[in-house]
Amino acid sequence: MPFAKVAVRLALEDDVVVAKSTLKEGTELDFDGIPVVVRGEVGRGHKLAVRALADGAPIRKYGQTIGFARGAIRAGEPVHVHNVDARDFERSAEIGTDVHPLAPPPPDEARTFQGFARPGGKAGTRNYLAVISSVNCSASVSKYVAERFRGPDFARDFPGVDGVVAFTHKSGCAMPDDAPTRLLQRVLAGVARHPNISGWILLGLGCEVNQVERLVREQHLDGGTTPPAVMNIQTQGGVAKTVEAAAAAVRKLLPAASALRRQPLPLSRIALALNCGGSDGASGITANPALGVASDELVRRGAASVLAETPEIYGAEHLLTRRAVNRGVGEKLLALIQWWEDYARLHGASIDNNPSVGNKAGGLTTIFEKSLGAVAKGGRAPLSAVYQYAEPISAPGFAFMDTPGYDPVSMTGLMCGGCNVGVFTTGRGSVYGCKPMPCIKVATNTTLYEWMKDDMDLNAGTILDGTETIEEVGRRIYEEVIAVAGGKKTKSELLGIGDEEFAPWILGPLF
Repeated sequence: MPFAKVAVRLALEDDVVVAKSTLKEGTELDFDGIPVVVRGEVGRGHKLAVRALADGAPIRKYGQTIGFARGAIRAGEPVHVHNVDARDFERSAEIGTDVHPLAPPPPDEARTFQGFARPGGKAGTRNYLAVISSVNCSASVSKYVAERFRGPDFARDFPGVDGVVAFTHKSGCAMPDDAPTRLLQRVLAGVARHPNISGWILLGLGCEVNQVERLVREQHLDGGTTPPAVMNIQTQGGVAKTVEAAAAAVRKLLPAASALRRQPLPLSRIALALNCGGSDGASGITANPALGVASDELVRRGAASVLAETPEIYGAEHLLTRRAVNRGVGEKLLALIQWWEDYARLHGASIDNNPSVGNKAGGLTTIFEKSLGAVAKGGRAPLSAVYQYAEPISAPGFAFMDTPGYDPVSMTGLMCGGCNVGVFTTGRGSVYGCKPMPCIKVATNTTLYEWMKDDMDLNAGTILDGTETIEEVGRRIYEEVIAVAGGKKTKSELLGIGDEEFAPWILGPLF
């Protein structure tokens, strides 16, 4: 049987292929005239050796090294955690050697989306009000306030407002009053400034490290025509009084928010968050490269598109530095990799031990393999900037943001940086949702899409099925981004997900 019917080879020099469906032991495959017998069952998304590999030999996939043979591997043998080592190896950190500007869109094209015009040339894709908690001690009160504005009466009276959301977290005190506090303040300020937030109030307890007045002052949140609504529970006189005062402050914001209307805006006002979670062996073959196509289509129209999850580009960072527009951008990315190596060592961990139980069950063996598939989300555009966690995204183009690989923490950073639409690829079945940023979920395989159809927005498994190309699925993702930016509800929005997924990155000791 020709191998192309049942497996995918991503580069001619690859030592492995990826099974499209389960291959039974004893199946005979034809690799360009060379017969190879399958020497053990290979699940969908898992790897099969196409040639013999000596002990210690590098194993190539995507044309890149993903690990090393642990013992001799015969042609036809499954290749996975039982016979692959993931040790570090030399990678050429070239900078700017593979920069190819994207072709502009047709001159007569004028694509738009229906968004909310915001100050400073920003655009909202949703219209929320925010109740922001400075510290976990005010979290419940923040939720009580938001709960006052739910139900059919609210939707009837304020049809232009998507909702009132409480942004709560587990930090804000008993922390160093330096870098960790500044990071949290940057995150919370990112919520207040977000283009999908038309108004906000800030609630504290009163005695916490992360003081509300200082947050407003140091993050320059007091520059509007109306002073921000900031209050502390201790000053107000307790929970009940604070809830009443805060709810009254929210009511004052509602008329202006409700009066806003969508209007045609250029695609250049989209800032796209790129993320993946619950990845499998198909992620780097289907959904991720298709998302890369969509990302490029937006970038060439002046939009921003931001990749993240620094531990999950480890081993593939050299592919991004080659696309850096200048040495400063490339060196900034390499410095992040070095920081993460040091950070992992400090805590007695290893950054190359990233793939989760679900990743491995889906066919991913090493962090290098996972990373090579993950960077495909970034398409081919030049790497124009590298941002710190939750740092404001200040320019169009393809960029990278430093975040952990944990999905809620990563997406929180991207959202607080200003991304107004997210696309999240998954092979195992994430049910992630985000407020105030709508999140489109793309299944990497048809089995998952059919099994979790209520949660998945799009199916990229058609690429493995042979019914669509990467470019065709990429175009579908691109069109879905425009539709969702214009108000189409994602599956997670229809399910009401997103109130509990706000998860700032918490650094430093807890005292």
